[in-house]
Order: sequence, then structure tokens, then C-alpha cells
Amino acid sequence: MKDLPQDKKIILFDGVCNLCESSIQLVIKHDDKDIFRFVAIQSELGQEIIHYLGIDTSKTDSIILYEPGIAYYLKADAALRIAKHLKGWYSLLPIFSFLSEGFKNSVYDYVAKNRYKWYGKKEACMIPTPELKAKFL
Repeated sequence: MKDLPQDKKIILFDGVCNLCESSIQLVIKHDDKDIFRFVAIQSELGQEIIHYLGIDTSKTDSIILYEPGIAYYLKADAALRIAKHLKGWYSLLPIFSFLSEGFKNSVYDYVAKNRYKWYGKKEACMIPTPELKAKFL
């Protein structure tokens, strides 16, 4: 994956999910240090990254945090690692990291399973505004 920025953390997200899009907007708003870049899982690049990492998309389809050359994180672990880098009270969320992975992912999976029912779904991935375009790969 030579074309990915090596100094940024990459968030792969469900591009047709309203909850996921709102979450990405929140991350952008609170990413004062310009740490993150974004790519929809459904995009060609998103699929290329998933294939490169060998991720089984039947086990996760809503969020992946990829730190090029270091590691990748799924589900609750990804969300808590993202929150750690945000300004405001969101940076306190990683205190829940002490909870068992099974419990955290059960809660995460419950929300992920119901996200379309609760928040809706778009027909196509979001198109970033010209101001935000540089944050999307």
C-alpha cells in the first residue's frame, strides 16, 4: 500500500451508513492535530486496504482503524483508539478499554447490527465538501 500516507491513521467506514457518516463528521470536527484520513469501505481503495490487511468483512463491516506500517484495529478497539486522539471529553472514552473485549464488542455489534434501522442508510457514499476533500483518500 505504497500510496497511503504513512504519517496518518486511516479510518475505514461504512460510507452508506448515516450513523457512520455522523461519526466521521464528529471525528473531523474534533481532530485538531489532523491525525486521521478517511476512506469508505465500499470504495475501491477501501476494498484494496481490506484485502491487503486480510480482514474478513463478514466479521466487521462498519469501522476499521489502520495505522500504516503498524497495525489495524476493529470494532470497539478501533472506536476507543480513535477517541483517544480527539479533543474534548471524547478523549476520556478509552477509560473503558479495561472492559473485556468480548463485552465491548458485544455492545459495539449490537449498535452496528441495528445502525441502518435506527439511523438509516443512503443509496451512495457521502461526497465530501471541497473543504474536506483532502481528508478523504
